[in-house]
Amino acid sequence: MADYSIPADLMEALKNKFPGLEIQENRDVIVPAADLIPFMSEIKDNQDYAMDFLTNLTGADYKDRFEMVYNLVSMTHGYTLMVKVRIEDKEKPEIPSLCPIWGGANWQEREIYDLMGIVFTGYTGHPTRIFLDDNFQGHPLRKDFQWQGGREA
Repeated sequence: MADYSIPADLMEALKNKFPGLEIQENRDVIVPAADLIPFMSEIKDNQDYAMDFLTNLTGADYKDRFEMVYNLVSMTHGYTLMVKVRIEDKEKPEIPSLCPIWGGANWQEREIYDLMGIVFTGYTGHPTRIFLDDNFQGHPLRKDFQWQGGREA
């Protein structure tokens, strides 16, 4: 099976530049929220990585935190990378928007805000709902969301 991971020496260079970076056994990376924008700019703009395509992003709701998951591809090198960012504040989950780096993040960030309540900061027009009515209360994909009628808890 082909290996599309970023080579180990390039991952080590990222670790040296971003000391808070955690490289998992499968080469997924966990990036501190404070380093998200500089890290993503580096892997997009540095031609050693050239991660020029954000394929998708999603949010995950855990018992003690939220987590953002970003999947990236380098069309130049054929590398793929999964980037995770932990959001520890469950009461007011916020993370910087990636729209200034990848414009394609716009609709996906709006979807995540609408359904999970994670607020993306630093981009005009965020947060706004995309699926649900503006008057809808809550975010239905959160574990703490209480459905009313039609579904048992």
